[in-house]
Amino acid sequence: MKLKKYIIYLLLLSSAGIMAQKPPIFFPKENLMAMGIYYYPEHWNKKDWERDISNISKIGFEFIHIAEFAWIEMEPEEGNYQFEWLDEVINLAGKYKLKVILGTPTAISPVWMGIKYPEIYLMDSHYQRAEHGTRAQQSLSNPVWRNFSKNIISKLAARYGHNPNVMGWQLDNEPEAKEDYSPSSQDAFRNWLESKYRTISALNTAWGTAFWSQTYSSFGQIKIPNANLVGWWGINPHALLDFKRYTADTQADFLDFQADIIRPLIAKNQFVTTNYTATTPSADPRRTKKLDFNAFTSYPNKGVPNIGEKGFRLGDPEELSFALSFFKTKDYISGIMELQPGFVNWGNVNPLLQPGAVRMWLYHCMAEGMSFACSYRYRQINYGAEQYHSGITKLDGTTLSQGGKDYQQTMQEMKSLRKAYNPKAVMPKEIQARKTALLWNYDNLWSMGRQGQTSQWNTLAFFQKYLEIAKSCGAPAEIIYENEPLDSYKVVIAPAYELADEKLINKWTEYVKQGGHLILTVRTAVKDKNGHLFQGWGNPIYGLIDAKIEDFDHLLPYAKGTIQGFGKEYYWNNWADLVKANKPENVLAKYTNQFYAGTASAVTNKIGKGTVTYIGTDTDDAQLEKDVLQHVYKQAGIAVEQYPKGVYINWRDGFWIAVNYSSEDYQIEKISGIANIIIGGKTLPPGGVTVWQQ
Repeated sequence: MKLKKYIIYLLLLSSAGIMAQKPPIFFPKENLMAMGIYYYPEHWNKKDWERDISNISKIGFEFIHIAEFAWIEMEPEEGNYQFEWLDEVINLAGKYKLKVILGTPTAISPVWMGIKYPEIYLMDSHYQRAEHGTRAQQSLSNPVWRNFSKNIISKLAARYGHNPNVMGWQLDNEPEAKEDYSPSSQDAFRNWLESKYRTISALNTAWGTAFWSQTYSSFGQIKIPNANLVGWWGINPHALLDFKRYTADTQADFLDFQADIIRPLIAKNQFVTTNYTATTPSADPRRTKKLDFNAFTSYPNKGVPNIGEKGFRLGDPEELSFALSFFKTKDYISGIMELQPGFVNWGNVNPLLQPGAVRMWLYHCMAEGMSFACSYRYRQINYGAEQYHSGITKLDGTTLSQGGKDYQQTMQEMKSLRKAYNPKAVMPKEIQARKTALLWNYDNLWSMGRQGQTSQWNTLAFFQKYLEIAKSCGAPAEIIYENEPLDSYKVVIAPAYELADEKLINKWTEYVKQGGHLILTVRTAVKDKNGHLFQGWGNPIYGLIDAKIEDFDHLLPYAKGTIQGFGKEYYWNNWADLVKANKPENVLAKYTNQFYAGTASAVTNKIGKGTVTYIGTDTDDAQLEKDVLQHVYKQAGIAVEQYPKGVYINWRDGFWIAVNYSSEDYQIEKISGIANIIIGGKTLPPGGVTVWQQ
C-alpha cells in the first residue's frame, strides 16, 4: 500500500530538534529535581490501588508514571474504549497530591489488532512477520498502524489533556529504530530515497553502484539492503548507511506524528516527551522536532565487574555519564524517566546493589542537571517476563527494597537542599572556563559499526573515553551536534569524527582562529558524507593539523606498541595513525618500537588565536589521551582537576555534588574550611555522596 504524503516526507529531518515551548514552566528551578515512580494499576487487584498510591505519596514521591503498556485495557475490542479505570487511578493520584505522567500505549498493540490486521507488524530480514507477545513489534511506516495509534492517542488527549492531575505525556516507550523489511517500509524507503536524491543518477553516484554491477535505473528497483541475504561482507556500506538514516527518521517521525495529535488537545502546562535508552544505538533522539524535551532510561548495573572489587554492586558510570551529557542540552531541561531500582532480570549476573548505590545514581543525575528522576517500578511483580526485576517495594507491595530506601532517603534530603537553594548562585569562573563540547553524529556510529577494521574497535566506547577524560578534568562536558554553535566552549573534542565535509572543516577552522582549542583523533575526516574515502587518509584536515597522515596500523590484541611523549612511555595496540608533521616542534609524542619508529603519534598546531591537536593513537588505558588533553587545557590557560576514575564532582545551582563509583575512599580536597557540608563529608566512600556549598 502506498503511503500518504505526510508519511512519505517523514524524512530528511534535521539532526537538532526545535523544542515546542520553554520548559521552566514544567519543572521550577527551585525544586532542583522532582522524583517519581512507575505504577501499573492493570497488574494489580483494584482493591490495592488506593493503598499503593497512598504509600507512594507517603514515601515522598511527587508523581506517578502510568499506562504506557495498557492499550488492551483502554480498547479491549476495536472501537470500544474504556477509560473509567484510568479515571479512577488519576483521581486517586490527585487525592494523594501526586501528579501523573501519562504514557501513550503505542509500544505494544492489543492482540485483536494483529489478528485482524497482521500488516501492522514489522518484518525481519528473513521477511518473517513479527507476532503478538512483546513490545516494539509494529511497522511504524504502516498506515493501518498509524491510524489505530491516532485514534487511541486522540481519545486519551481529549479526555486528559486538561486534567489538572496530569503533568505531562510520555510517547511510546524506549523508542527503537528497528529495521523493518515489510512492504510498507519498502515503499517508505524508496520514497525517502527519492526525496533525498531526486534522481536515480544521484543515488547511483552516492551509493557507488558501479562497483559489482549494482547500478539502478529507477527507484522502483530498489529494495532495502539486506545483509542476511546479500552477505554482510559484501553488502553496499553506503546503502546500509542510508537505511540506518531512514530507520531513525521513521522512528523520529512517529513520535512527531503523536505529538502533532496531542498538542492541540492538551493544556500548555502539560509537557510532551519520551524515554530513549541511555546509549541508543539505532534511534537518534535529536531527530524529533516536536517534543518539549527528551528523557531517557538507564540501568547502570548489569552484573559486570566495573571499577574495582566493589564495582559489580555500584554500577558502570559511563552509560549514565554519557546520557547525562547527551540528553541535557544547553537550552532545555531533561530527566531520567526510568532508573534502575535494584537487581534486574536480564543482566549477565544480577547481584544485589550495595546500599546507597541507587542514591548515588540519583545524585549523579541531579549533579549533571536533571530536572526529574523516575524509577521503574513501584512494585515487583510475581508474573511475566520481568518478574525477577526489582521494584521500590518487594513482592508484598509494602516492604521497601533497598532501592526504595535509597529513594526515600534521597527525597528527604532533597527537601533540605531545596531550602538551601540560592537562586542568585553563579557558576564559579574556573568551572565556566572548562566548558567542553564533544561532537557526536550517529552517521559516524553507523558507518564505523559497519567497517570497524579491527575487532578492537568500539565507536561508542572510544567516544566515552574522551568524555570521561574531560569529566576527570572537572570540565562540564556537553555532547553536541556539528550544526550547533561552538563559540561558548573553550575546548571542543571530535572523537573519531569519520564523516566530514568542507562546511564542517571551515567551521572548525574558524572556531580555532577565534581562539578555540580543537582536539581531533584517529579516523577523523576520512570519508565524505556519503561514506566515500577521501584521496589521502584524513586529507581534509591536513591544513588544520599542519601534518599528513601517511597510513594507519593495528596490532594484535596481545601485542604492545610503545610511544614516547611528555617524558613518559605509553603503550598501544588498537589503532595508530602514522602522522608526518611539517614542523618538528609540533610533535607531542612519537612511536618508538615498530618499523616506523620516530613517526609522530600526536601533534599540535597553532592557527590564529587557538590550537588544533591531533591524537593519532587509540590506547586501552587512555593515559596518552589524558595527558594530551591536559596539555591542551594548560595551553588554553585553563586550570583542571585530576579526579580518579569513577569520581565525579559537579557544580549545580550553587551546590557542589560529589559521587564515587570506585571501590576506594576519595578525599575531597576542594572542600574549604568555610564550606557548608549539607550531606556526607570530606571522605567520599565507595557509593557515597557529598553535597556542600562554599
